[in-house]
Amino acid sequence: MSVSSPNPAVDGTPRIPADLKASEKQASDALASEKKDFIRQIVRDDLASGRHVAIRTRFPPEPNGYLHIGHAKAICLDFGIAAEFGGDCNLRLDDTNPAKEDPEYVRAIQDDVRWLGFDWHDLRHASDYFEVFYLSAEKLIRQGDAFVCDLSADEVREYRGSLTEPGRNSPFSDRGIEENLDLFRRMRAGEFADGTRTLRAKIDMTSGNINLRDPAIYRIKHVEHQNTGNAWPIYPMYDYAHSLSDAVEGITHSLCTLEFEDHRPLYDWCVDRVDLANSPELVKSLTDKGLPFEAAKPRQIEFSRLNFNFLVMSKRKLLAMVNDKLVDGWDDPRMPTLQGIRRRGYTPSALRLMVDRVGISKQNSLLDISILEGALRDDLDSAAPRRMGVIEPLKLILTNLADEHTETLHFSNHPKDESFGMREVPFARELWIEREDFAEIPPPGFKRLKLDGDVRLRGAGIIHCDAVVKDADGTVIEVHCTLDPASRPGMEGANRKIKGTIHWVSAAHAIATEIRLYDRLFTVADPDNDDDGKTYVDYLNPDSRKVVTGYVEPSAATATPEQSLQFERVGYFVADRYDHTPEAPVFNRSVTLRDTWASKA
Repeated sequence: MSVSSPNPAVDGTPRIPADLKASEKQASDALASEKKDFIRQIVRDDLASGRHVAIRTRFPPEPNGYLHIGHAKAICLDFGIAAEFGGDCNLRLDDTNPAKEDPEYVRAIQDDVRWLGFDWHDLRHASDYFEVFYLSAEKLIRQGDAFVCDLSADEVREYRGSLTEPGRNSPFSDRGIEENLDLFRRMRAGEFADGTRTLRAKIDMTSGNINLRDPAIYRIKHVEHQNTGNAWPIYPMYDYAHSLSDAVEGITHSLCTLEFEDHRPLYDWCVDRVDLANSPELVKSLTDKGLPFEAAKPRQIEFSRLNFNFLVMSKRKLLAMVNDKLVDGWDDPRMPTLQGIRRRGYTPSALRLMVDRVGISKQNSLLDISILEGALRDDLDSAAPRRMGVIEPLKLILTNLADEHTETLHFSNHPKDESFGMREVPFARELWIEREDFAEIPPPGFKRLKLDGDVRLRGAGIIHCDAVVKDADGTVIEVHCTLDPASRPGMEGANRKIKGTIHWVSAAHAIATEIRLYDRLFTVADPDNDDDGKTYVDYLNPDSRKVVTGYVEPSAATATPEQSLQFERVGYFVADRYDHTPEAPVFNRSVTLRDTWASKA
């Protein structure tokens, strides 16, 4: 897939999503004063107290997979707060683990952020700061705050202790400064094999917070890096690199999810002990590379993750499903990746609406996916033009019309918004209707077409069903009806009371269309629950994807890729991002008109 090249602004202008209407832009100006979550209140207090005069945030994904719905919350929060308070937000790629990272993911991340309607102040990489990370580590060694450890990974775990037992000092923790510097420089030179040594912070092996029990800050990895090639045989650990990257970039508020709450003391320890603002050598290593230095004491603030039922959002599990071909790639419309739900027909405004509805809290919870689906319905209800499409076609013949009868009817493109205008829809003797809109022996309460019954054809008039034609198996293949001429639009009988209305498509003018009916990927609300010995794979929904050939009116076929439509009485559909053409239309079902799963509960 093609992704536009980065063109980040650098003037600090607040970024407002490009797809917002004028009225929405006006509303966004008031967001900072309207939204009352605890993070925005902290920002307000920091500005009011003079702690900060400008706000800077960052969105720091690791390019080891595609972004998913959970990241949408972080993106909206990081970029949204910066915009609301007149600050700016960097996009920083946390590329410190080259074995799992790929330029493909880098391109997708940038595409996803822009698709959601945001742009970054600066595009940065953690690898931009590898030299300052290294020099900072040497500074820690000289201060007696770090040492080279020869324990294996298993031995480190053994020495670390547990939640109820303190750890023990490494036998190498008392090495002298010069020996540690020598060994660390030899690690840097590539002299040692992977896993043979680490550089560890020297903090407190008896701490109740296991993250402070002399954590590793550098490990040996002879792996080529996407940005730096083979220049570095050692790579910094996440907690160390992340905290210093925030400090280098002048980040004022480092927003992250709740699992990092226990890491905050280590985050602060790294920032305080390195003390970039008072380290001329470290500042020079940045300015020599042409990188701006805006050191700050960032404040880490944690918030709850975005988790929905009927989904898994572990990158490891998503990657496994892709590799095992359980789905059709990262952008399969059933996947919770941003690329996937974009292809499904989710809109940036629907995701932003969902994030606003969920809110910001300090309590993790499993949210009902109906919140996500409801946001899309509400967004598309006002934004999607209406068209008629038939998913499971049944031929209907109006026997009292001439074989060559053809006329043009005029329909509103949106019943709630005249600005959408009108469209022409061809009408003829032979039509396609939905098979479920006819019942030879109707169930109680059935209000659609039945034998010897009346129903209204949307915008065309009232018909009476006179007869049916069946195949050899007894399946109805045609229904024969008569159209009441007095019930045509504008005629006196058009207002005759009829309980049911059905939609249709002219068979002579209809465009055969591939329609992909997507549903939830899993059959249970919590597919990650393995209490019964099953795994998430056992709960894959066999009916999560069905492909049928249906028919749409001509104006639906001319939709552009990624354009959303409401197929009247059927659901919301989107022209496929890659496969759709006017000559061979392909539509994906985004969401049904109503929550069909609620009735199953």
